[in-house]
Amino acid sequence: TSALWTEVRSRALPQNFFLCCLLATLPLNVHGQMGGAGMGGGGGGAGAPPVEEKPKFREHIHNIEGLPIHREKGDAIVKNVRVVGNRAVGIHKITSKLQTRKNRFYDYEVVLGDVRRLNDMGSFDHVTFKIDEQADGVDVTYIVNERPMITRVVYHGNRAMGEREVSGRCGISKGDPLSEFSIESARRRLVDYYQSEGFNQVSITTVIGIEGDPGAVVYRINEGPKERIASIHIHGSTIVSEARLKKIINSRGPMAGILTYIGNAVDMRKIDQDVDVLATYYHNLGFLTATVGRQIEYDDSGKWLTLNFVVNEGPRFKVNDVQIIGNQFITEESLRQRMNLKPGDMFDGTLMRRDIGELVYGYGELGYIYADVEPKTVMRDESNVVDLVYEITEGDRWKVGEILVNIEGEPDLMKETTMLNLVDLREGDW
Repeated sequence: TSALWTEVRSRALPQNFFLCCLLATLPLNVHGQMGGAGMGGGGGGAGAPPVEEKPKFREHIHNIEGLPIHREKGDAIVKNVRVVGNRAVGIHKITSKLQTRKNRFYDYEVVLGDVRRLNDMGSFDHVTFKIDEQADGVDVTYIVNERPMITRVVYHGNRAMGEREVSGRCGISKGDPLSEFSIESARRRLVDYYQSEGFNQVSITTVIGIEGDPGAVVYRINEGPKERIASIHIHGSTIVSEARLKKIINSRGPMAGILTYIGNAVDMRKIDQDVDVLATYYHNLGFLTATVGRQIEYDDSGKWLTLNFVVNEGPRFKVNDVQIIGNQFITEESLRQRMNLKPGDMFDGTLMRRDIGELVYGYGELGYIYADVEPKTVMRDESNVVDLVYEITEGDRWKVGEILVNIEGEPDLMKETTMLNLVDLREGDW
């Protein structure tokens, strides 16, 4: 090995003197350094107790959300910073939250901020501190009271759902603080997940602590049968076909009437939303008093159901009058020219929303960029007649201030003046 390094130095010297100096500092006895216990060399006796592994620098920076930079102030110097009371939470994880450091100036406000950051970790019930002032500096001690930690999470009874699916939806895992609130929230998430997958009779209970392991959390799951939609029927519709209404709702029966196990799991929340979807659809068509209900029929097995929507259309309403109130700076005549829904027309919610957009757009063209239009329907004593009232809040009129152009890439290809020439607005315009 010595001869090899001598040969390398002699060849490198004519080419690079600094490289030669670097090679001269390397040890000659390479094998002597790589041998011994570190490479499997012998040695009797018990090994030293394992120490906590210090995180890598990039992980440390990630945990503290970057290096805090501020101007230090104070008279006393921090001699020592200690943390007592931690058992499960590593010291490196705690100190990454502290801005009070040894050999820095002592600042009471910084210590209070450290206490707040430690409390925000969620791993401690409470955090206090103790200050020991001495002639040559200040000792700062943080006293933490750890919350009990979850040692493991166990699921019993999940036959239809895999362990990974259930644990992913649960959202708690080993090492999290043992909180009854978080455990109950996880249970509700599991119930919602099962119900969205068609297990509407699911029952889940929780147990905290088992014999020999007080930190264990057990979820006992009774899934029940998976319910599926056998067929969907919509009754009472006269103006719209049943096939059209089935495309509007989100609930689905067997695909093409053949694939009976694809896409037809029962989701009760989706069914309730479909009731509102159908009612809104009829209201937009002018049936402002239309109501929609649902009825569910199970078969003998309890796994298949027939879903019935019952529609009461009621009368279709006609627009009697259209009123515009709240406009001060724009004439009513110019606003009406933008509107399509007029007195005598059948009420149409789609046209009404389009007219609202046109009114807002018209105000925006004139500088009222925060104008708002609120529609209201007023039932009249006459049958099947409704008045439309558009209540306008104009807001302030705005001028163009400074126009900024940011060009990425080669600046020579597109000048700022060229870009400004393509813009219709100028500084000072409405």
